[in-house]
Amino acid sequence: KMVVERGEELAEKLRVIVDEHGGEPIVIKHYIGGEFVDAEEHIDSFNPSNGKVHVKVPSGKKEEVDKAANIAFDVFNETWADTAVEERSQWLIKIADAIEANLDVFARAESHDQGKPLWLSTAVDIPRAVYNFRFFAGSTLYHQERSTMQDKFNAVNYTQRCPVGVAGLITPWNLPLYLLTWKIAPALAFGNTIVAKPSEITSLTAYLLTIVMDHIGLPAGVCNVVYGDGPNVGAAMVEHPRIPLISFTGGTVTGRRISQLAAPLQKKLSLELGGKNPCIVFDDVDVDHVTSETIRSSFTNQGEICLCTSRIYVHKNIFEDFVEKLVEKARAMKVGDPSQKDTRIGALVSKDHLKKVQSYVDVAHAEGAQVQCGYSVDDAPVVDDALKEGYYMRPTIVTGVTNESRCVMEEIFGPVVVVVPFETEEEVIKLANSTEYGLAASIWSSHGARAQRVARKVHSGVIWINCWMVRDLRMPFGGMKGSGLGRESSVESMDFFTEVKSICYKLD
Repeated sequence: KMVVERGEELAEKLRVIVDEHGGEPIVIKHYIGGEFVDAEEHIDSFNPSNGKVHVKVPSGKKEEVDKAANIAFDVFNETWADTAVEERSQWLIKIADAIEANLDVFARAESHDQGKPLWLSTAVDIPRAVYNFRFFAGSTLYHQERSTMQDKFNAVNYTQRCPVGVAGLITPWNLPLYLLTWKIAPALAFGNTIVAKPSEITSLTAYLLTIVMDHIGLPAGVCNVVYGDGPNVGAAMVEHPRIPLISFTGGTVTGRRISQLAAPLQKKLSLELGGKNPCIVFDDVDVDHVTSETIRSSFTNQGEICLCTSRIYVHKNIFEDFVEKLVEKARAMKVGDPSQKDTRIGALVSKDHLKKVQSYVDVAHAEGAQVQCGYSVDDAPVVDDALKEGYYMRPTIVTGVTNESRCVMEEIFGPVVVVVPFETEEEVIKLANSTEYGLAASIWSSHGARAQRVARKVHSGVIWINCWMVRDLRMPFGGMKGSGLGRESSVESMDFFTEVKSICYKLD
């Protein structure tokens, strides 16, 4: 009975925050040392669907980072690092259960905060956040150490993995809770304490997560969340002497700056950065099927996923048919109110980002390319009066670009794709590898040997053959070239969040 009552108490607390704020902005607080800390200054966070301020995010400074890092450092050394792995696993399960029990309110909060369709946050974002905790709660129990026997010396050698310390976690605005929990879960599972900074644009579900952690009684100081922007909070985390490792997901330019700041301090770095992902379509495919899948890979979450398709290379024999079907299906997508079940594309995350994405379409026009559908050639999305100030954009398809075009070379991170014809396998491999990025790629062909041959030569860390976004968390995830440093998964995350010792014990 007590457990049920505690669960109902949490559900009511979360619901009131998200649904009953009377139209006033939700004021969130830092979570440091197990306490919710008021901020002196705030950053306005807008609901992308209507352009109104709906959250006041703390504008953190170095002082909050110092406080959080020092508390996390002490808790790590005094208790958490020595906590049994089984106990840490149980904490992750408790967090997962609490999020899952309140999935609907988390999903509404994520949709309001980021602009994505509610059905998407309900079906994908929040369930994946739950799964992140459950996955590492389980996988951390089954990692094995290595050992060898040296008969010559009558000695046994074995490894011992130890947590690193305070993990600095910095996450982006496109998949707020999904990616924050992808870092928090393994950091906690392997015995680290945390100072986390979610994006100041989308901080609401991080705040709800801290309420969950506080409610279930996660030991104070184990997970601390400091809100604010990169120059103030992010930089202070990267440069802090008591934060020995940084895991960052975000833009390539910011990732390079983090590398520069962290290098003198010899910190462990995991950087999951930008992408300009190619999709290669050979002429032996079912065009209707592949165009449907490419619509999904290009425009899910408004194209605001690092793994979304951005460049589509189509064999010349099917190019015209492919473009025609792709345009038809793009125009059929409903753009608008994220709360409606039939909305396929919600609002872009901010007014500035909308302008940036639209500017690339302007570049395409200036370069003499053809905009086949979407922004600048089709009518603006139709929304209710209450949503007129929202940040909406139709899915946009561009052809007739050169390989030197900015639309081909630069990450747009929105509902804009370019479609380019090719003739030979060698040509398309060269085109696919021509940008500074190397995060993901997809290859479509009924010729298995050819698809695997091309996959070996494409410089991307994640490659899908005849599918997209089929993810196995046991497999390494990360990018090549300008798309990142390091990998994440059950094994790779263990490598990052632990240090390994080799111990030699000479027997009597």
